[in-house]
Amino acid sequence: MRFHGSYRPDDVEFLLKPIGIAFIEDSAHKEALIQSGQRHYSEMLSPERLPSAHYMALFRRAHAANRERLARDCLRLTRLLLEHYGSGLTLVSLARAGTPVGAIVRHLVSRLHGIHPAHYSVSIIRDRGIDTVALREILARGHPPDSIAFIDGWTGKGVISRELSGAIAAFNTQYRLRIDSGLNVLADLAGSAARAASGEDYLIASSILNATISGLVSRSILNEAIYPGDYHGCVHFEQFSAHDLSRWFVDDVVDAAMDLHKREGEPPPDESSPAERVAISRACMAATHKRYGIIDENLIKPGIGEATRVLLRRVPERVVVRDAADERVAHLLALAGEKQVPIDLDPALPYHAISIIRSHRNA
Repeated sequence: MRFHGSYRPDDVEFLLKPIGIAFIEDSAHKEALIQSGQRHYSEMLSPERLPSAHYMALFRRAHAANRERLARDCLRLTRLLLEHYGSGLTLVSLARAGTPVGAIVRHLVSRLHGIHPAHYSVSIIRDRGIDTVALREILARGHPPDSIAFIDGWTGKGVISRELSGAIAAFNTQYRLRIDSGLNVLADLAGSAARAASGEDYLIASSILNATISGLVSRSILNEAIYPGDYHGCVHFEQFSAHDLSRWFVDDVVDAAMDLHKREGEPPPDESSPAERVAISRACMAATHKRYGIIDENLIKPGIGEATRVLLRRVPERVVVRDAADERVAHLLALAGEKQVPIDLDPALPYHAISIIRSHRNA
């Protein structure tokens, strides 16, 4: 049976294996296991909980404030994909941040151009690579290798871009293929994406919720429950169905994009330089390393999307924001307050926020 999470079948097909898992309740213990190398982060999962009413109000405000910008960037990304891959493109989003973006783009391609591409969502895991079982399935269904477009929400430090590039290079060599390893995103902070609608750090509202805006699926899992020939795993949080916003979010952004397209036509391309983004990213990382004495680069998570993930999933040491009065970081301040995480102010920060994960050595 094909798996769509809580999305409509035409929105996306998850090439993931729903599994049961013993959740790790103690986040500090999980963090110590990850940082000590005893367990890989993909082997474990913390339980997800529904956000508070206050946090949901912040989400609604954030989405309203950024709805048109997100819609414009989705239109830009749609155009970039069609220009590069042509009308036969196959959308392959990276679970799970890429999934809402891929679903939105699929609707826009269909409604604006009369093209109905397949959309799959597959797992990619840092230091473990992409799910090659899923990739082989996509090819087995007859999709040409050069039609595959990988989609994600944003780049932080460029880790996933590099992981994708290496994994696809190895896959291409093994199977004598020429799949494009470039990543296509809405916001490319690291300057590592092949194509991007924007280079700015802004609040993509889907980044501040978990399963309830991503088809009720968890982040991907690769542990002893995944056998040879299986897709990477996930947990399907069906118990959250009454609170699910996955279809609503896609439909709302598509409606905003269609209205915008009707009023303004195709949005102009983003003219920021990837080389400038790379330089900014490297300088920011170096400054953060120096300021906080951090040795492990994996403990620094730049940009609103990545900073939010730390507060939702990991054990944060602190949050650094450029402007504490900025509405774009209100949800971060709320999460930090709930978890009693220190908040630093840095007006020189090139992004709106950075989260720093607590080192288990200092715990």
